[in-house]
Order: sequence, then structure tokens, then C-alpha cells
Amino acid sequence: MKAFLILEDGTVFTGTSIGSKREVISEIVFNTSMTGYLEVLTDPSYAGQAVVMTYPLIGNYGICREDMESYKAWPDGYIVRELSRIPSNFRSGDTIQHFLEEQDIPGISGIDTRALTKILREKGTMNGMITTNENFDCDEAVARMKNYSVTGVVKKTTCAEKYVLPGDGKRVALLDLGAKMNIARSLNERGCQVTVYPAATAAEEILAENPDGIMLSNGPGDPKECTDIITEIRKLYESEVPIFAICLGHQLMALATGADTHKLKYGHRGGNHPVKDLETGRVYISSQNHGYVVDMDTIKSETAVPAFVNVNDGTNEGLKYVNKNIFTVQYHPEACPGPLDSGYLFDRFLKMMEEGK
Repeated sequence: MKAFLILEDGTVFTGTSIGSKREVISEIVFNTSMTGYLEVLTDPSYAGQAVVMTYPLIGNYGICREDMESYKAWPDGYIVRELSRIPSNFRSGDTIQHFLEEQDIPGISGIDTRALTKILREKGTMNGMITTNENFDCDEAVARMKNYSVTGVVKKTTCAEKYVLPGDGKRVALLDLGAKMNIARSLNERGCQVTVYPAATAAEEILAENPDGIMLSNGPGDPKECTDIITEIRKLYESEVPIFAICLGHQLMALATGADTHKLKYGHRGGNHPVKDLETGRVYISSQNHGYVVDMDTIKSETAVPAFVNVNDGTNEGLKYVNKNIFTVQYHPEACPGPLDSGYLFDRFLKMMEEGK
């Protein structure tokens, strides 16, 4: 069946329908990873977005459900050059085509994803529509797209209630802002008992349980929309509990302490982004998935100092808070699959908890 991708600027791509046949309007973003399509599909940070995979062949190793980063898929749509319908992998339990159908995710294959990515790089991230309706009205579709914005996605992706991953070591409170499972898993593997809290949990409830450390997770959407959460994070900042924050958590901590954020032209999404440790000068290859960054010009020197910087475009990739046991990063040290260069940050967090007691 034919499918069409219509962009907000009026560009139309014609391809083949994959997954669900329903029509969807979403923000179109691209990911440059060569592997890890299942982790991309199950990353809650993609809620409200349709993902373009720049690597030309997707699905060749099938679906290995134990690698999922969430209990379900989150993107609104999926856009690929070629979809492999016959996976080859001893761990594979399903095809990506069936997975997309099961998860009710509409998609399109057979289009020039290189040309599409160039449009998004040159003009910036924009909204788009995926449809199987051959009689679509382009002007009407574009008008509808202009009214679309990504909202309410943290509430949509966070856990419904508190739960605990048992461990014999440090007790970590993880605020689930749309967390990937591998964050809790990375802490749990290091012996930590991880208590996962819904995003709307009051700071007083978390602090009342006297955790050894607090983890603020990744998540989707515009950080400035999370006004109530920012208020609670400010209270966590004012406590003496060690805090480690990733991605959205990093942005929210910055907003809670007086800094500002802004949207990137087309974001950082992929597994090959170089970040430089400003203390040691060492460069790490990182996995990233974000469309917003902390504005370095708004960081107060008495509050925090830049700790990491993106080598490609100079944007902020991490902060070390002054006179606080708090550090935050924009990228994903828990990435899997992907570069494991930054896994040591979890060990740094454990050391910080040891010294904080």
C-alpha cells in the first residue's frame, strides 16, 4: 500500500506503508544510529515525535524484546529507507514490521531518507504527516500540521506508581520523567536499591525516605513545560542529597537553579556524538537524544560550571554544581546498544554517595 510523508513546508515523499495504517501528525526528527532501532522505538524520549532513521537498512536483526527500553514503543511514526522483512539473528523473536503493527505505529519506507534529513538539517525540525490517503489535500494537511505541538509527554510516559528494584547497596531514588529502563538497570547492576517515582512526586515524599542519592532521568518534550516538576527539583537541589541527572533531568535542574534552555535547530540524536570533559580534556563518544539544550550564557558561575561540551557545535553537555554533590549530563551514559565510554559516570555517582554520608 502506498504511503505519503507530507512536511510542513509542503514537501511530499511517496513510499510504502509499514506498520499501522492510521494517519498521524507529529514532529519529524532524525536519528543517525547504525544499530539500536528497537531501543530507539522504545525510548520514551521520542513520545510526540516521528523518527527518521538515516541508516539505510533497518530491521535486519529482528526484534529482541529483552532489549526494549520501555514496556512499549513511543514514537508517533517511523520513517526508513528500506525495511528488512527477513531478520537474521539467533536472538530475534519477531520482525520489525509485525512489531510496528502490534504497537500501532504508522510508518513509511522506500523514501529517500538522505534527502529528507538534509531538509531537516537545512530548514530545521518541522512537523509532518504520514498518511495512506492518496486523495490528501496538501494545503489542508499543512494547516493542520502548523497547529501541532508536542505537549504533555512527560505525564504520558512516566510510571503510574512507585516501584522498587531490590539491591543490597546504596538506596537511590529515581524520578521517572520518561526513563529508559537501562538507567535503573545500570544502578541496580552496581548493587543499588532503586526506588522509581512518578514524575509528579513531591520532593518531600522522596526526601522523607532518606535516599543515599537521587537520580533524575531522561524524558521527552520541552523542559519549560514541566513547571510543577521544576519546583520540586528546586527543593531536591536545596537538600544535601547527592544528585545525578541525565538529559531532561539535566535541563530541569538547570531551569530550577536559574539557567535557561532553548531548542536546537534539529537536535542531537544518534550514537556517535563527541563530548569533551572540560576538566581532563578527554573526548568521549556518546549516545544522545535531545532537541533542547541548556543555554551556557545563562549559567551562573556561583551556581554551576560547565563540565562537558559538545565537540561538534559547542553546546553544553553537562554541569557540575558549585558546593553541591550534584552533576548532570545531557547525553546518555546508560546507552545500550551504543558507546559505553560514559558508563563510568554511574561509578562517579556511587562514589559521590559514599562521600556524601
